[in-house]
Amino acid sequence: MITPDLESGTKLWHLVKNHDHVDQREGDRGSKMVSEIYLTRLLATKGTLQKFVDDLFETIFSTAHRGSVLPLAIKYMFDFLDEQADKHQISDSDVRHTWKSNCLPLRFWVNVIKNPQFVFDIHKNSITDACLSVVAQTFMDSCSTSEHKLGKDSPSNKLLYAKDIPNYKNWVERYYSDISRMPAISDQDMSAYLAEQSRLHLDQFNSMSALHEIYSYIVKYKDEILSVLQKDDQSRRQRLRSKLEQVIDTMALSS
Repeated sequence: MITPDLESGTKLWHLVKNHDHVDQREGDRGSKMVSEIYLTRLLATKGTLQKFVDDLFETIFSTAHRGSVLPLAIKYMFDFLDEQADKHQISDSDVRHTWKSNCLPLRFWVNVIKNPQFVFDIHKNSITDACLSVVAQTFMDSCSTSEHKLGKDSPSNKLLYAKDIPNYKNWVERYYSDISRMPAISDQDMSAYLAEQSRLHLDQFNSMSALHEIYSYIVKYKDEILSVLQKDDQSRRQRLRSKLEQVIDTMALSS
C-alpha cells in the first residue's frame, strides 16, 4: 500500500501500517485481532501434533517402552550421581533431579529434538526449526524443578504447552524414580557392556582421536586431577596418579 507523504511524496508500507497517535486505539485492536488469529492456528496445529509429542516424551522418559530396555550406562551414571550426593551430604532432591536432567535429557535429547538432521538424512527448513524449538522448550521446562509463572505477556511458545507441562514433569520424576529402584549395575557388568559396545562399533570411531581429546582435557586440568587421584583411596590403591603422570610424560616426549 502506497500512501502520500509530505516530504518525499510517497511512502511504502509493508503489510501493516504504523498507526499515528490519533488511531492508536484502532491499531491496538488490529494487532490484537492478528495475534488472536495466529493463536487459533497455533492451537489447531498443536492439537494435530499432540499425540506425536506425547509419544516422544513418553518414549524418552520410560525405562522400558515399546520393547526397548534402559541402557546400563544410564542406570550406572544416575547411581553414580546419587552416590556423589550422599558422599557430599546433599539431601535436596531438586539438586539430584537437576544433575540427572543436565547430564542426559538437557545435554543429549534436547540437541536431538532441535537438530533431527544429526540423526536422520533430512533437510530442516526454518519453519521446521521454529516448530522443533517449541517442542524443545517444552521438553526443557518439563525437566525443570521450578514453577513456571505465566501471564498474558508470556511468549506463545510457552503458553501452548502450559497445561501439559505438569503432566510431563510427573513423567520425568517417575522416570528418575523408576531408575533409582532398578537393581544396581556392578563395575564388572558395566565394563563388559562397554567392551561389547566397543566391539560392535569398532570401525565407526577413531579411538586414538578420542583419547587425544581426553588427554587435552587432562593437560588443561592436570593439577586438579592429580590432586583428586591422590586423595581418593581407590585411586591410591590402583596407583592411578603415578600411571597418569607416566602417560603425561610419555605424551610430552612424543609430541
